[in-house]
Amino acid sequence: MQIARGLKALRMRAGLTQSEVAKRAGVSVGTVNRYETWQDRAKLRVPTVSALAETCGASPQEREALVELVRNQQNGWWMDHPGLPEVMDPLMSFEDVAEYEHVYANALVPGLLQTPDYALALHRAQDVRAEVEADAIAEKVDARIRRQAILERSPALHLWVVLDDAVLRRPVGGPDVMSAQIDHLSTMAQRPNVDIQVLKFAAGAHAAGSGGHFLILGRDDEKNPLNSMNVVYLELHKRGLYLDAPTEVQSYKLMFDYLRSQAADTSNSVELLAAARQELIR
Repeated sequence: MQIARGLKALRMRAGLTQSEVAKRAGVSVGTVNRYETWQDRAKLRVPTVSALAETCGASPQEREALVELVRNQQNGWWMDHPGLPEVMDPLMSFEDVAEYEHVYANALVPGLLQTPDYALALHRAQDVRAEVEADAIAEKVDARIRRQAILERSPALHLWVVLDDAVLRRPVGGPDVMSAQIDHLSTMAQRPNVDIQVLKFAAGAHAAGSGGHFLILGRDDEKNPLNSMNVVYLELHKRGLYLDAPTEVQSYKLMFDYLRSQAADTSNSVELLAAARQELIR
């Protein structure tokens, strides 16, 4: 997936069509399309990927990252690799091809549901270094908001979120920013492809225990299992950790199912969102 997304992003950046890339790289248009749509992933070839990348003006770092992805598709070296170019960001690559995303949020509103002001307040709080400029923070916020376009695509990504009560009680950015954020959550909860449940404090101990924020991204293709995908993303301070071992993924899926059963249902959760907002403006 990272290979496909990386090649497509490089081509779009270069302003080339698939036909133009195919002609310049000496391959068929069908080959370009297969590599960009993650087809026949077991048949990817280093020379072809290298040629496509160079044709699209990839930097040496970008080209080498793509080549390493082809050579090491099975061992997942890229999953927590700090040097991977942004054009091949793993999380965005997974979201591009996922059918659903299940999120447990224990402290902060998930990125796909954040308002710009909420995201800005988060980044200002997290980028504590004095040398971090306002423009750099603004770029991070803009990237996060642009990522939300995944919810507008067709077919739509199905987002299911379990929010710990603590998320609603932490006034990120102050009462006004948080009120607007909760309003946004209530609006998003009305969408057919978005489900939000609130895990109340009164629920007591729950399935996630002392664990933190996690995402499950999936796509199921029974006819062609190679096109299926199941991965867990664990959000850390500076970067994420990805798990794709079947036993680990299944463990998190089971955990999320228990969390859904312990949280308020979607209808009651909308009421809990409204109540949390009222508390902010008292």
